[in-house]
Amino acid sequence: MLNPSQPPSIRVNGVEITDHAINSEMQYHPADSQQTAYRNSAQALVIRELLLQEATRLNLAPNRDEEKKETREEILVRLLIEQEVETPEPDDKSCYTYFQNNRGRFKTPDLIEASHILLPAPKEAVKARREIKQRADDLLDDLKQGASFRALAKAHSACSSKKDGGSLGQLTPGQTVAEFERQVFPLPEGLAPHPIETRYGYHVVHIDRKVEGRLLEYSYVKKKISDYLKARVQRKAISQYIHHLSGEAKIEGIDLKESDSPLLQ
Repeated sequence: MLNPSQPPSIRVNGVEITDHAINSEMQYHPADSQQTAYRNSAQALVIRELLLQEATRLNLAPNRDEEKKETREEILVRLLIEQEVETPEPDDKSCYTYFQNNRGRFKTPDLIEASHILLPAPKEAVKARREIKQRADDLLDDLKQGASFRALAKAHSACSSKKDGGSLGQLTPGQTVAEFERQVFPLPEGLAPHPIETRYGYHVVHIDRKVEGRLLEYSYVKKKISDYLKARVQRKAISQYIHHLSGEAKIEGIDLKESDSPLLQ
């Protein structure tokens, strides 16, 4: 699976990053095109090699207990980062400022009570899905004209909830598939204005009740904010450290500045 646009040889201080290694790495770097995935994978391997060479130069070595939990390469990279990259702890002022500026992010999960009528359709069957979408639109029209949701659910739904008139009970984020909750949770109470499409088919949905999440106090989320800010600072510090190493190294066949993929996976 050699990429014709890829330079014939990529080396880090004389150590070759083989085409086979890059192709094997591609499974961890999904992208819109094979060329982008190849480039990102090559970059990741170059960075790994840079870090491992520096860890070797500094005579870093894992102990036996560590090697039971991580690979040798993972341990060496971690030890190097811990020793060479300084990450300051965020102070309380920084954490509280972030909390104030992002107040809406810190609340208990929203809760809804919803009912649905599931009309199944295979995702790959384009014609069948069009027909099912039309059936869902027809049911929606019937409901808008006063038809009973419970009766239509019992008559048409393919979900086991049909026996309860389509009721799904109380739902919080994470309980249903992502494409369903992404469309359903923002809806107001009442009948959804259009069928909801998911991998399973089309859902005619009624939001029976909606309870907005409760805003949390700063004391409950301070540790979470501190960890997030520290991780953000650390990612930037690691990026700068890698750029420093790459500036000191002889890298052939690839320019790390060309890609906007994460520098450290």
